[in-house]
Amino acid sequence: MSDDHTHVQEFFSARAAGWDRRFPDDGPAYAAAVADLGLREGDRVLDAGCGTGRALPPLRAAVGPSGTVLGADLTPAMLREAAAAGRDDDGTLLLTDAAALPLRSGSLDAVFAAGLIAHLPHPAENLRELARVVRPGGVLALFHPIGRAALAARQGRSLTPDDLRAEHNLRPLLAGSGWRMTSYADEDARFLALAVRED
Repeated sequence: MSDDHTHVQEFFSARAAGWDRRFPDDGPAYAAAVADLGLREGDRVLDAGCGTGRALPPLRAAVGPSGTVLGADLTPAMLREAAAAGRDDDGTLLLTDAAALPLRSGSLDAVFAAGLIAHLPHPAENLRELARVVRPGGVLALFHPIGRAALAARQGRSLTPDDLRAEHNLRPLLAGSGWRMTSYADEDARFLALAVRED
């Protein structure tokens, strides 16, 4: 495992047990972001970096019983919390790195990724891997339940021009990784960038 992965695992392992209690009001924001994905009954969707699985129930509701919901995370402690919360009833949990997914190319209709991009060691390469597993015309949602400025304030830091999630950085990053950004929202109450998998 690389140093990057070890750092991410240590960060989230230390926080897994109390994660949902720290952010108890995020449920509606997750549900609204999932709704914006435009999933249909029977679709196949991955929650990349699923953490404690808070997106899995709305994802399951969106694709119905005939759909496929996968939750992938690098941190065993987060997946244990997801299972303890019963969210493994809504999707199959995979202990895996979003940079090397054990999935066939073009096998998914959509990827949902909450808070993931800030933790990707090689964003362009990692976004290409997400593009690999999505069919042409499939959708990617990069989500956070609060916007960039609110998150920076919570973390006691200021926004910098090199922030990957800034639109002027994210649009070309996605374009170079097989995605075309279709919408971008960075508000206090949420961050959501949607992109379509190019042919």
